[in-house]
Amino acid sequence: MANSVSAPAGRDGLIAGSGEARSHAGFWGLVLGSMGVVYGDIGTSPLYALRESVLAAGGTADGVGRDIVLGVLSLMLWALIIIVTLKYVLILLRADNNGEGGTLTLMALASRAVGRTGKIAGAVALLGIISAALFYGDALITPALSVLSAVEGLKIATPAFDPYVVPITVVILVGLFAMQRRGTAKVGALFGPITSIWFVAIASIGIWHIVSDQSILLAFDPLYGIEFLIHHGVVSLYTLGAVFLTVTGAEALYADLGHFGRKPIQAAWLVFVLPSLTANYLGQGVLVLANPSTIDNPFFLAYPSWALIPMVVLATAATVIASQAVITGAYSLTSQAIQLGLLPRLEVRHTSEQLAGQIYMPRVNALLLIGVLALVVFFRSSSAMASAYGIAVSGTMVVTGMMAFVVFWRMWGWLPIAAGALMVPFLIVDVTFLSANMLKVLEGGWVPLALGGLVMLVMYTWRRGSRVLFAKTRRLETPLDDLVRILEKKPPQRVPGTAVFLTSDPKSAPTALLHSLKHYKVLHEKNVILSVETTHTPRVDSEKRVRIEPVGSTFLRVLLRFGYMETPNIPRALAIARKLGWQFDIMSTSFFLSRRSLRPATHSGMPQWQDRLFITLARSANDATDYFQIPTDRVVEVGTQVTV
Repeated sequence: MANSVSAPAGRDGLIAGSGEARSHAGFWGLVLGSMGVVYGDIGTSPLYALRESVLAAGGTADGVGRDIVLGVLSLMLWALIIIVTLKYVLILLRADNNGEGGTLTLMALASRAVGRTGKIAGAVALLGIISAALFYGDALITPALSVLSAVEGLKIATPAFDPYVVPITVVILVGLFAMQRRGTAKVGALFGPITSIWFVAIASIGIWHIVSDQSILLAFDPLYGIEFLIHHGVVSLYTLGAVFLTVTGAEALYADLGHFGRKPIQAAWLVFVLPSLTANYLGQGVLVLANPSTIDNPFFLAYPSWALIPMVVLATAATVIASQAVITGAYSLTSQAIQLGLLPRLEVRHTSEQLAGQIYMPRVNALLLIGVLALVVFFRSSSAMASAYGIAVSGTMVVTGMMAFVVFWRMWGWLPIAAGALMVPFLIVDVTFLSANMLKVLEGGWVPLALGGLVMLVMYTWRRGSRVLFAKTRRLETPLDDLVRILEKKPPQRVPGTAVFLTSDPKSAPTALLHSLKHYKVLHEKNVILSVETTHTPRVDSEKRVRIEPVGSTFLRVLLRFGYMETPNIPRALAIARKLGWQFDIMSTSFFLSRRSLRPATHSGMPQWQDRLFITLARSANDATDYFQIPTDRVVEVGTQVTV
């Protein structure tokens, strides 16, 4: 159905339906919840980030120089301060769309600011596609790397577990993905408490080690990081690629804005998460300086032997939570992409009657599981897989910075020089990290790039093919107003009831209507030309949901508007039309849909291979009846053939 830009909404507004939930939940309850959902990914980075960074800097089990440890720690701490604290927590969380955040939300804001046509609009759409595509690379690697790194702690307890690390990881991941169909509401209630215990555990052991060597606090001096970069040449770039593991998961701060609100997310980071991560990284640094052989796994070796197995269990639970947040994010992103016209319709199942955001997408779940298991079996260790991590996230951060510049400039009315002064320094940092991560392409970084490229191709093809198809069918269709005038002058036989004809172009006569007249030679007493519009706001208020316009005496043109984070429910939306004078009764209403069979055209607006890809995607799309939640016993489908 057609996409459209809605009227601008306030930047500080809350999403529909969220205010009531927030008013009943205390501020600190939201802080606790955000620790589980928002910070699961970045909160488990200590499992591998320092180890990979020191190894990339040239450290070995035989010896690690003090300059390396302090330099790496300085880079890690300042990455947390600059990228996470300043860019995301203090700045980007303010760029909300009616309370919602995330990559596609930022694209919707930028698109609203620049309009739907022009080079800037095209560039914004391309940036949105790139960032969304790269997210799927992150969604695959995060569960695989996080769970595998946690289970590897068993090898520290006893080497006898070494052959079983990969099988145990596979079993945990299969169980995690199998659980998705049941919904995450019940499990989600445990996320906050478990993650808070995790942060207390990693902070406590870090402080315990810091007390024994307080000189490690010198890592807060940025000069140690700068000197390391100056004196280590190319090695410093490889090190930056590993240091970036410290901030992977920062995008979740922005993406989950609508779930908890800006202030609880900020409080959780500044009061709990950042201090805990800082303490743990510094504590690991003390351990490695005192005993370089612990670089093999400084996170687990920091704990006494009696606490090792409990920490492996806790780490596994924390990484499952981090994985769950990414999986749920993949569902939400896919649903938004469908609404914004970037992907074909896919089945969406709601797993909660109370929370509209609790959804399950079977095909997305299956594809993610296959990809995650393939990564675990292919890389077999968290160190090997760490090389594949970072490229997708750093690329997303660069794109986010670019779109934020457009929003500040065109939507908030800042001068370009002011918007640039704010965002360019962050872009320089992001591009530096992206360049460092690109050095890991041959070591495994090609995996998220290849996946992102494939998703980009699919999104671009679907968006382009949909526009070509729309333009082609519009040229062949009859203007609705002309057809109505003809029918009113020479009316066909009338039958009782109401006929609703779904169409993406409300100005043209739907194909289903023309075929119904051609074959049945009858017309219903009341006829509705119905189109669905997706706005660039997350949700649409009920009073703005339905717009009715009479066309002649027996036709109505009805427009239903849904936000890009809503799942369209046509019968429920049409019930609102009663307030506007249309006595909608679903039991006396028939819905007519056109089922188009696409064929490649000899001359098309796309290459032949792209034609065939678009046709394949169209055939895989979920049935419109299910997607729009129309009762199947009220639907009549009319088949047509269209060349693309």
